[in-house]
Amino acid sequence: MSRSSDIEHNGEYKQLAQADLSTEADALLTESDSKHESYAGRPSCYARATDARFGVLHLSIAFIGGFLACFATLMLFPTLCGSHSNSDATSNDLVRVAAPSHVGSTERHDFPPLSPTNAYTSLFPTDVGYAGPTPTGAEPGVVATAPSYPVHTGAPALVSPSTKGGAKGSKSGGFDVFKHWGNLSPWYSVERGTFGVDSSAEAPGQCAVTGLHFLHRHGARYPTAWASYGGPANFSGRLHESAAGWNGTGELEFMNDWTYKLGEEVLTPFGRQQLYDLGVSLRLKYGFLLKNFTESNTIPVFRTESQDRMLHSALNFAVGFFGLPLEGKYLQSVTIEEDGYNNTLAPYKTCPNAADRSKADRAIPYVKEWASIYLKDAHARLQPQLKGYDLTIEDIYVLQQICAYETVAIGYSKFCGLFTEEEWQGFEYALDLYFWYDSAFGSPVAKVQGVGYIQELVARLTHSPIETHNSSTNATLDDNPITFPLDQSLYVDATHEVVVLNVITALNLTSFAADGPLPSDHIPKNRSFVVSQIAPFATNVQFQLLSCAGLSGPQIRVIINDGVVPLTGIRGCPEQKDGMCSVDTFVAAQKEIIADTDWEYDCHGKWSVPGGPAWNTTTGSPPKPPKP
Repeated sequence: MSRSSDIEHNGEYKQLAQADLSTEADALLTESDSKHESYAGRPSCYARATDARFGVLHLSIAFIGGFLACFATLMLFPTLCGSHSNSDATSNDLVRVAAPSHVGSTERHDFPPLSPTNAYTSLFPTDVGYAGPTPTGAEPGVVATAPSYPVHTGAPALVSPSTKGGAKGSKSGGFDVFKHWGNLSPWYSVERGTFGVDSSAEAPGQCAVTGLHFLHRHGARYPTAWASYGGPANFSGRLHESAAGWNGTGELEFMNDWTYKLGEEVLTPFGRQQLYDLGVSLRLKYGFLLKNFTESNTIPVFRTESQDRMLHSALNFAVGFFGLPLEGKYLQSVTIEEDGYNNTLAPYKTCPNAADRSKADRAIPYVKEWASIYLKDAHARLQPQLKGYDLTIEDIYVLQQICAYETVAIGYSKFCGLFTEEEWQGFEYALDLYFWYDSAFGSPVAKVQGVGYIQELVARLTHSPIETHNSSTNATLDDNPITFPLDQSLYVDATHEVVVLNVITALNLTSFAADGPLPSDHIPKNRSFVVSQIAPFATNVQFQLLSCAGLSGPQIRVIINDGVVPLTGIRGCPEQKDGMCSVDTFVAAQKEIIADTDWEYDCHGKWSVPGGPAWNTTTGSPPKPPKP
């Protein structure tokens, strides 16, 4: 995917100086009695001015004379008054309508200070002894012991946005804007049966949970430095550069004092909370699996990668799961996300075709076409309210992005209320299109990028090393039983939403591809591929292992954001009421997928595909190579 520099990178917002208006205010205040008294020695002037009396005729003549003088001035000097088109505004007109010069500038509050003057850390130890009693209790196990499964509602710390046309945004009373932001949505528990299996995430009857492989995304972050379409930082920069020529009115009047308060790529406070809460939640559900580590005298190895938001997502998760201090409770493997380093949690770094826009960024024409449809009314409504600036459809789309980003960063955004319920549904579908064609079943480089993680999953499920390193797997780490153990009952890996979608595609979870290819001129009814449900901030995938009475051998289920996913697309897996498949059958099918995937051709081959609907895939694979 192509990348362009953030024009606000390294920008700095400086607070505008406040003018001292006291002198002007004093001049406009009503004169005090003491000042009137000072005129006592000069009655000839003061008395005449205050004692004058005028009749109706005098006042009428004065009014008519003033009106005629104003009219004559307007005729002689038309540029002093009147309205002008946005493109032909004169300098006098620009002074009249100009937004403040700081509008759109980047505002940053760099905390903590680099060298705080009071940082005498030696005087503030955290371990002073006298801890009191410290015995622990039994490990929790909600999935194994509770009569029902806890539901995660999404964003308790954020202000619920309103939409245009209704309090909290809904005509029907059931519309939740948070659930219509695609990959920018906070994760939430999807309703039972959402993915096609009428079962819950707790262990089915007559079954016991024996293990868990847990894959999750990082928490809410600031925007990335690049954007194929849209991009809040680019838009704010353009507003700032042209602040002298535009002015917001009506619903957009607040933009006259708006500054860009978003950082770049790192976790927001809410994002940190998401991962902390996710860690607490997983400990409550699966804490009993830690008994296996105590019995084997080992501690878990969890994995993440080196990007700031990835590392701190993993650490916040660990604090929630283990509690402080972390030392001695687990080991955090940090793989390197950089070009040239094999990494299944960032496979695009060693797949050149994933950087070729003609292959990996095919979504943009679809997104543009759909945006021109669903944002047509919004553009017509908002453009007249931003005088002096020509808004494009892409700009309107950015306003929706800013709503989501500001909300998860600073807790609230005025941009949310600019759009109707239908327009938020359109925004959600635009992101469905984007990720379908760039990262999932509609992308020719999706499956190949997910297959490395599948190889690692199979190695863990079979307790045997990876047979052949022919993808994004890292032989140095994966062949070492210390850095890549194969006998844990609990695994936790942190990655990006695109990789989660790559893995879902590579697994061949075909229920999500049932409506593909996705159209760009309307929203399909009851579509199965909804990014806010499968790849929001802090999305999580459970590969749940079970032992069930009456079923032969260990069983596996795939649970995404607490919704059980059917495994019927995986060769040999039955249509089972709780979404289970035997581990042996699951592994055999995944080995077929691994063998059928050609990393060299898919990632390094010279194949090409036409843009738009002239070519499509619903398997995440490129066109087959020509037979020799």
